[in-house]
Amino acid sequence: MFKWIAVVVVLAVVVVLVLAASRPDSFRVERTVRIQAPPEKVYAYIEDFHLWPQWSPFEKLDPDMQRSFSGAAKGLGAVYAWAGNGKAGAGRMEIIESTRASRVTIALDFLKPFKASNTAEFTLLPRDGATEVTWAMFGPTPFVAKIIHLFFSMDGMVGQDFETGLATLKWLSEQG
Repeated sequence: MFKWIAVVVVLAVVVVLVLAASRPDSFRVERTVRIQAPPEKVYAYIEDFHLWPQWSPFEKLDPDMQRSFSGAAKGLGAVYAWAGNGKAGAGRMEIIESTRASRVTIALDFLKPFKASNTAEFTLLPRDGATEVTWAMFGPTPFVAKIIHLFFSMDGMVGQDFETGLATLKWLSEQG
């Protein structure tokens, strides 16, 4: 009896490992919203980490989160670090590319609850008097993450948060 249980467990592990090995080596999650405001107005909320508490859903994960800012005040070279509860975790963001009113690229390093280095990117495209804003996050998928992604998708983990953040960014940008 124990022999059959062991065989089933070993087979299950082998199947999981084979499926994980077949997963992509990288991931990408993105959401887009149309905002009835000029790109410059929307860009101002994205390039300044001091304004993120007004719209980023991740800022609400821990009301006691510790934040620090360094580098440039905003735009290229601006750095934002945080440390919070288990939901918020800890990490650091740095704006590594900033093209006025059209693109912000951020190096995103998570330290807790797990270590990961990804890229977040915001693109702003003028469209018929409005701005189409895309928030994307992408990065490598190490083998352990491939196993996790068999059971939990990155899109499922952060896609709704991106939608919430973009909806709030839309509301803020369309005011006055």
